[in-house]
Amino acid sequence: MNATKNRHGSAVITLPSDTEIVITRSFDAPAELIFKAYTTPELVKRWWGFSEDEWNVCEIDLKVGGKWRYVTTHTNESGSFEVAFNGEYLEIDAPTRLVSTEMYEGVEDPDAKPTLNTLTFTEVGGVTTLVNHVECHTKFVRDMIIESGMEGGMQVSMDRMEDLVRDAA
Repeated sequence: MNATKNRHGSAVITLPSDTEIVITRSFDAPAELIFKAYTTPELVKRWWGFSEDEWNVCEIDLKVGGKWRYVTTHTNESGSFEVAFNGEYLEIDAPTRLVSTEMYEGVEDPDAKPTLNTLTFTEVGGVTTLVNHVECHTKFVRDMIIESGMEGGMQVSMDRMEDLVRDAA
């Protein structure tokens, strides 16, 4: 396999409805490798978030009903703060599909509900297209996610994953 294309910054976000976010990104790597990068703590730490972030927790219990949790400390010009997400695996069909919930732990609303994330990994000719379909409970939550700067952080993470899988391929 020749993983020489640079697809940095190529993730596309669409908003098919008031409560959905769809992120699509292709990688010059097999689906098995992209799935493994999503589900192995040692690999997640190498691509998720920003390179300057310090990892505090990266837990993955990869089974239906198993939990995952990521906690990092992010430092910028305003100082340092903790960023934490968690969820539960609802469906695992390696290496083509991964369904889980996701909750940002910084939400102070006791009635907040997690998003439902359905990831599909479709490989054709050595190129894997990753589609992350995020279902939110309300338009307000969807808009809050979009306005949080999620796209910039997601592009950085996807670019870091590209570099990781290129090195592994």
